[in-house]
This record gives sequence, structure tokens and C-alpha cells, in this order.
Amino acid sequence: MEEIKKVENKLVVQANSLIEASYKLKTSQQKFLRIMASMIKKNDEDLKMYEFKINELLELFQVKDQSKYKEIPKQTRELMGNVLTFKTDKKIIQVPFLNYCEYETGAGILRVQFHPFLKPFYLYLSKENPYTKYELKNILPLKSIYSIRIYELLKQYEKIGKRTIGIEKLRELFQIKKTEYVRYNDFKRKVLQQAQKELPLKTDISFEFEEIKTGRKVTSIGFNIKANTKAIDEVCATSEYKSKVGKEKHSTELITIVKSIFKENITDLQSNKLLDTAKGNINIIKQKYDLASNVPKIDNIVGWMLDAIKKDYIAPKGKIKIDSFNNYEQRLFDPTMESKLLGWDKNEIDEATDEKYQQGMIKSEK
Repeated sequence: MEEIKKVENKLVVQANSLIEASYKLKTSQQKFLRIMASMIKKNDEDLKMYEFKINELLELFQVKDQSKYKEIPKQTRELMGNVLTFKTDKKIIQVPFLNYCEYETGAGILRVQFHPFLKPFYLYLSKENPYTKYELKNILPLKSIYSIRIYELLKQYEKIGKRTIGIEKLRELFQIKKTEYVRYNDFKRKVLQQAQKELPLKTDISFEFEEIKTGRKVTSIGFNIKANTKAIDEVCATSEYKSKVGKEKHSTELITIVKSIFKENITDLQSNKLLDTAKGNINIIKQKYDLASNVPKIDNIVGWMLDAIKKDYIAPKGKIKIDSFNNYEQRLFDPTMESKLLGWDKNEIDEATDEKYQQGMIKSEK
């Protein structure tokens, strides 16, 4: 049994035709399948049975609630019920992701196997069977159910730097219902802009997009794909990154990252001040902004953040705490929120039905 802790540094390698298939899964389920894919070895001749210690799997996703063990059989059953859809000129092919799942309750072990039909999508990949590969750690921090899919669709074309995809094609690939995001602006906000915000902060690529119109209607999206610099990747990967404070301005990349954390519009000057106060630690800024999202009302978000960093605000425990800075009541953090990340929580609400991000499944400093 391979230690799950070592898996996140491995590669996900899969056929482009699999990336282009149509399906819809929870974020946690997508990540679990990519973890399985990363365990496939280059010279494997068949899709093997993969075995996980449940406690290691939950630890990878920073889920501390041991009661979630009971939710795993429910979630794997749901995953086995979902299907990939491949369309050709003459055929529509539907196949489940998993062929077998076994949960050994006494030992806390999960055993799973890909469906045999998926063999050519993971094995014997070549120029004749083109594929895309990337490091698993790029997608583990992503929260939106569409961000992983957009990341893979764009990663295919990273060397080319451009890709154009029709709106209807994207809706089909992501299985977005006709009743969802009917207005283009809603689709733009929930699908495109969420990914545009997450990717530069957490992965090795970023993108800009232009709207291509037929008449007055936006019908396609032109993506301009860029590789992230090493500096950005290191900032996202570790909390030990330190910038020079007080002697020089912070880099454009760091300022961009800070601004991407905020839903509100903040200036470069404000971003610099936040970086100075946090001593260049992006993760402190992210943590305090997450804390701010649980506060009923903040009139001055940057001022609140500066004070929160200086005084090291933390989530109140057991009772509501009144803070002197804005004299407001802080909402208690939900201690089960993080455990919902893995998707093993029956109350999880994914992006298709909820406008809020799920909390981060794995923190960037890890």
C-alpha cells in the first residue's frame, strides 16, 4: 500500500479524449479520481486495484472528523453511479468511472478500481493516443467544480498558448443544465471567473479570456493561456516565503495574487500594505480574509484585514466575541466546514447549487 502523503507530488497523465469527455462530479470526487490516476505507473499493463488507508486519505484532505468514515461508502456508491459520456458521429458511449469498490470497515481500508473501459485513457499513451500530464498538487487546492475541468482543458494547449471553445460545448462538457446559468453573465461569473481567480493563485497556469460574439450574443470563449512564474508557484506552495519588507515594493505577481483573494476591488497600494503587514506571507492574508467572510458586516475590508493581521484575529470558540475595531459580532466558524471538502458529507452543496465556495480542501502552505 503506497502512502497517500507521497501521492500529491506525482503526475496525473490521461488521454486528451478523457479530458474532453462530458461528466459532472463534485470537486472532491474529481480530486479522488486524479489521485487514483497519479498512482498508475508508466509501465502498468492493466488498471490495478488501488488501496487507501482511510485515515491517510482524510489527512490528505485535512478532514479531522473521524465520523466521516461512515460517509465514504455512500460517496463511492455515488461516484460509481456517475458516468462519462463520449460522443462520436454515430455513437453515444456512457461508462462509469469505477468498476469495483470495497470498504474494509475493521481495518479502515478502501480499495477501488477504474472501469476496464478506461484502460486506453490511462495506459499506452503516445503521439497516436495524445495525452496531457501535470502535477497532482496543482488541482488539489481548487474549490470550484469547474476549475479542475478548465485547468485540464487549458493545460492541453499550454504550449500553443491559445484555445477557443464554444459556450454550448463547455456547457455540454460540464453537464450544465439548460435551467442553470441561463444568462451569459451568470455563466461567466460562476464558471469562467471562478476558474480565472483560482488558477493563478493555486496552479502552474493562468488565463485571460475574450468573448467572441455571433451578432450580439457571446457564443465562444477565446482563452489566452500563460505559464505561472516559479515565484508564484513557490508562494502558493509554502508559507515560509518571505519578501523584503519596507525596503522595496512587492512584485507584481504577489500584488496580483493578493488582489485575486479579494472579492472587493482593492488597489496596488493597499495590496502592498497588506503584504508588508503580513511580512509577505500570502497564507496569512488568505486566512484572515476567510475569517472576514464569516463576519456580518465590514465597512472597511482593508482596514479590518490590517488590524486582523496585526492582532492575529482567530475564530471565536464557544461564544460570540465582540471586537473593538469595528464593534461587530463575529460569527462562529462552522467546525464541520472543512470536513465537507472531501465530499463525504451528505450536506455538501456543490457549485451547481450554491454560490459559495466550499472551504479549501488542502491548504496552499502544505
